[in-house]
Amino acid sequence: MKRLKVLTIFGTRPEAIKMAPLIKKMEKHKDIESIVCVTAQHREMLDMVLKIFDITPNHDLNIMKHGQSISDITVAVLKGLEEVLIKEKPDIVLVHGDTSTTFVGALAAFYQKIKVGHVEAGLRSGNIYSPYPEEMNRSLTSKLANIHFAPTKENYNNLVKEGIEGKDIYITGNTVIDALLQVINDDYAFQNDLLNHIDFNAKKVIVMTCHRRENWGVPMSNIFNGVAEVANTNKDVEVIFPVHLNPQIGKLADEILGNISSVHLIEPLEYEAFANLLNRAYLIITDSGGIQEEAPSLGKPILVLRTETERPEAVAAGTVKVVGVEKQSIVNEIENLLTNKDAYNTMATATNPYGDGRACDRIIEALLDR
Repeated sequence: MKRLKVLTIFGTRPEAIKMAPLIKKMEKHKDIESIVCVTAQHREMLDMVLKIFDITPNHDLNIMKHGQSISDITVAVLKGLEEVLIKEKPDIVLVHGDTSTTFVGALAAFYQKIKVGHVEAGLRSGNIYSPYPEEMNRSLTSKLANIHFAPTKENYNNLVKEGIEGKDIYITGNTVIDALLQVINDDYAFQNDLLNHIDFNAKKVIVMTCHRRENWGVPMSNIFNGVAEVANTNKDVEVIFPVHLNPQIGKLADEILGNISSVHLIEPLEYEAFANLLNRAYLIITDSGGIQEEAPSLGKPILVLRTETERPEAVAAGTVKVVGVEKQSIVNEIENLLTNKDAYNTMATATNPYGDGRACDRIIEALLDR
């Protein structure tokens, strides 16, 4: 029997993390021919994940340029994928989530009349400019996709409301849980010496990430000033902030947080190190999306530094709380979890709504079934 030829397209670190366990399982499956194409919308952070999971792309568009705009990414990916798709002629293209690579990958496949499977489909914030451009990317991808792999029932419902037939939607859980469970190790030793010398038992360690485009400017200043106040008034707190490579973010972080001894501004960590850092944290504050799915599996409360989230099932489950981007609100919510043990335990012990680590198996079963 002819094997199913699956071309997986991704370009950023979060996509790579969530697609890696699926790619590894497809590589081993006797009925699937797995082809990988990376756009390298992110370069350094993408390469870290490829190395960890031992993935060698068949095609690398290597589009990243300093200061590239969304339009630059869109044009380069669309043209680069045209050649790959014509050469490979896959049965189906898989894209993930909500990046510019995701939307353009689906569009490029549509232009070649190739089926599209959308992994992590159906997430919606309801605001096309938050997150930007991700909310529109994932909505447009849903219009182009033939098969939709929704992590949760809520995601399924979002797609049905938009007119997508239920028979084309599979509820799978989120592949990020599959990836996470592969790399967590209680005996993990960090390459960053600073992290090896932090006492995660004696200190309440807050892990922070902040990079969203819609938070640039005043919101990010508010966030950093709120974290500075918490760090200065709580001597048992240490803050670890792997700073995004964008120089605007690094400059602002240095200005507001750089002189606080209990705040550690470090370079971005590769996925395995970051996952194990999350596992040892007391609390996580973030404007990221994927962390809202990962941290509940580790029993860590998450405060979301945004005004809305496309992951409402995490809020409903009690693992995530959206705290906005105003300084005092951020300070109050962090202080509450530092001092109110009942509030902390309620969030830390809530059930993760994103699955059991078998999402990849369900996606493969669905692909072969179709």
